[in-house]
Amino acid sequence: MKETDRAPAWFRSLMGTPPLLWLTIFLGIPLLLVVAISFTTRGTYGGVVYQFSLASYAMLLDPLYVGIMVRSLGMATVATLVCLLAGYPLAAYIAAAGPERRRWLLMLVIIPFCINFLIRTYAWMVLLRSEGLINSLLMATGLIESPLAMLYTPGAVLLGLVYIFLPFAVLPIYASLEKLDPHLVEAASDLGARGGQVLRRVVLPMAAPGIAAGALLTFIPSLGMFVVTDLMGGSRTMLVGNLIQNQFMAARNWQLGSAASVLLILMVLVGLGIYRRLFPAEGGMGDV
Repeated sequence: MKETDRAPAWFRSLMGTPPLLWLTIFLGIPLLLVVAISFTTRGTYGGVVYQFSLASYAMLLDPLYVGIMVRSLGMATVATLVCLLAGYPLAAYIAAAGPERRRWLLMLVIIPFCINFLIRTYAWMVLLRSEGLINSLLMATGLIESPLAMLYTPGAVLLGLVYIFLPFAVLPIYASLEKLDPHLVEAASDLGARGGQVLRRVVLPMAAPGIAAGALLTFIPSLGMFVVTDLMGGSRTMLVGNLIQNQFMAARNWQLGSAASVLLILMVLVGLGIYRRLFPAEGGMGDV
C-alpha cells in the first residue's frame, strides 16, 4: 500500500486542492468562457453581443469550413501514422539497446525538447526554401536545373508536424517495449512462431497501449497546430488551428472561433474516450 493511501481523507483532499484550483482558474473557466461566447451573437463591427444564437455552429456547416475540418483531420491522421511508422522501429531499437547506449539514445530523442520549436521550424524553412541548402545542393550536383517548390506546400506542413511530434510517439512506445519480457519472445520462437507471427501475436499486443498513447499524443496537438501551418504552409494550407487563430486575431469573429474551438475539443474528447474504452486498465497515457 502506498504511503498516500494511508493518509486521512481530509489530508488527501487538501493535497489535491492546489492543482484542482489551478486547473479550475486557468483551464476550466477559460473553457467555459469559450463555450459561452460560441452561443452569443457577433456585433456589427465584431465583439460580443450577449444574445443567444446558434449562427456560429450553423456557419461551420458551410462547405468551406467543412473542407477545413476534413483537411485538418486528414493531415493530423497522416502525420500520426507517419510518426508511428517511423517511431516504432526507433523505439524498438532503443529498447533493445544496452543500458548505457539506451541512455544516450533517449537523450538524443529528448534533446529537441530543449530547443524552442519555432527555432526548429525556422531551420526547416531555411532548408526547404528556393535558395535553401537542399535546393542549392541539388542544383550544384546537376540533379535539377531550377529550384523545387518544397516550402509553402502541404508536404512541408506534414514534414514539420512529423518532425515536431515524432518524439511524442517514440517515448510512449519505448515505455511499453522496455517492459516487454524477452522470455515471451523466446518462448514464441521455441513454439515455432516466425518473426512476423511473433511481432503480430506477442510484441504488438503488449506494445498496443504505448502505440495508442503515442497516437493520441501526436494526433491531438497536430489537429490544433497552427504555427507550423502558418510558417511552412503559408496561405495555401488552412487547417482548423489557423481558422481559430484567424477568427480571434484578424476577423474579430470570436463566436465562429469559439465554435470551432468547441468542435475541436469534442474531437479530442472522442479520441480520449476511444482510448479509455480500448485500454481501460491503463488509466492514462501508458506509463509516460
